[in-house]
Amino acid sequence: MKRTKVILNPTAGRGYGARSEAEIRRHLTDQQLDFDLVHTKGRGHAIELASAAVNDGYDQVVAAGGDGTFNEVVNGLMSSANGDHSCAMGVIPVGSGSDFAFSVKVSPDLEQACHQVANGSSRRIDIGRVTGPGLEPRYFDNTVGVGFDAIVTYEALKVKWVRGMALYLPVVMKSIFLYGDSPVLTVSYDGQEMTLAARMVTVANGPREGGGFLIAPDAVPDDAMLDLCIVGNLSKMGMLGVIPHFMKGTHVGRDQITVAQARQISISASKPFMAHMDGEMLGTELSRLDFELLPQKLLVKC
Repeated sequence: MKRTKVILNPTAGRGYGARSEAEIRRHLTDQQLDFDLVHTKGRGHAIELASAAVNDGYDQVVAAGGDGTFNEVVNGLMSSANGDHSCAMGVIPVGSGSDFAFSVKVSPDLEQACHQVANGSSRRIDIGRVTGPGLEPRYFDNTVGVGFDAIVTYEALKVKWVRGMALYLPVVMKSIFLYGDSPVLTVSYDGQEMTLAARMVTVANGPREGGGFLIAPDAVPDDAMLDLCIVGNLSKMGMLGVIPHFMKGTHVGRDQITVAQARQISISASKPFMAHMDGEMLGTELSRLDFELLPQKLLVKC
């Protein structure tokens, strides 16, 4: 029988991870899955646990948490034998946004998600790698955002009592009025380059971030391309007006919004900027980020 390591983040979803443990154990047992469940103990711990699980010969590593937990498990899997392994990744979404789960079509229902872990089909998806001055190379499965969505992430991490859109939508509205001047960024992608004052630049492997904002509605995580969304120097009222379109994915083609696809992307600026990666802060004083697509690098049960 195949062996499964379940890595549960008890703090995911403002404590929903811990509250869900008994139900997760029950559903996985009902699926007759041979599993061991361990808790993360802090930032970065899931990377260590996932890497150790691969080295210990587990056939599947399941991330039970939110997008930050999923990201860490991806980094642990990719760091093992440089990503050349046969270990599959399973996903049980109990986080605040769980946008990666949405991207790979894992159900938000715990019973159904556990069924997919045990009985789902295997799908190979792309992974992005981001590097920059002073940064160790990191892998991302969903999105990296510079500017406005990084500020939203920064503010959302301060909120400890709600999850999902009840968390992100009020924080988005607050961040519109917190955000000052748009940074001047140079964005290069597959031989093209543009320099502009930009409210935000998002590099996406999946379509959604922030628990419900379809930032890259046409993104597919196994199409061997990264999607790029660049929002120009919109006013605060302009940002308020475009938010409903981001929730529906109808912002594409609107004024001061550029979308593209590429396999290699770089973002740089003369002044420090802030960025998030898969819903966690990547840095607050960055000068350049370089992105590379790694096609079909991760095996996911979904």
